[in-house]
Amino acid sequence: MAAAESPSAALRRRDLCSRGIRLAGKMRADVVDLLDAYVEQQGLDASASVAAVEGVPLAAVERWDEQTGTQRLLENLAAYRAFRALLAQMLEEQREQLGEADAGLGRALAAVLLQVSAFAYHLEELLRLESRGIPGEEGDEEEEDGPPPPPRLSLFEQKLRGLGVLRELAQWAVRSVRDLRQLAKPSPATGAAPGLAESP
Repeated sequence: MAAAESPSAALRRRDLCSRGIRLAGKMRADVVDLLDAYVEQQGLDASASVAAVEGVPLAAVERWDEQTGTQRLLENLAAYRAFRALLAQMLEEQREQLGEADAGLGRALAAVLLQVSAFAYHLEELLRLESRGIPGEEGDEEEEDGPPPPPRLSLFEQKLRGLGVLRELAQWAVRSVRDLRQLAKPSPATGAAPGLAESP
């Protein structure tokens, strides 16, 4: 069992969690708007079934309430690093397909990519507060920064993969809010936020 954290560290944690919750909420709203625009622009059926996106952990997890704070943060960080790489690829493909024909969609994608990058950095700050170290910090971030490039897909396959990426990102934003709310809860025993140093 780790020692109880100091009041200043607990306050810093709650502040980071509160700001993270706001970031995730804004990101989800923007992703939902982007999904609507993406489906319309790409001529897709909003209810189309898509395969799981390779390299992205699923937001749905069994025994969520049994996870430690560290597990929550590491899973979130792995997911958003993967999304960062996938969204960058989507943006590049979008520009290749349309050029400046739909600059609005490209700007919306770029804006969500910036939010994902900012949220990943925010998660890293929470992990640093825990003094756990950040995966990929020792000069190997390129290797850790999301999934490897997938094989070249047809245009329709690219569109479906993009739909899957945005859907899963929206689900992750919801889960991130839940995770950060859980981390921000004070421990009944110590008054400190639970789960980072030990399981709730």
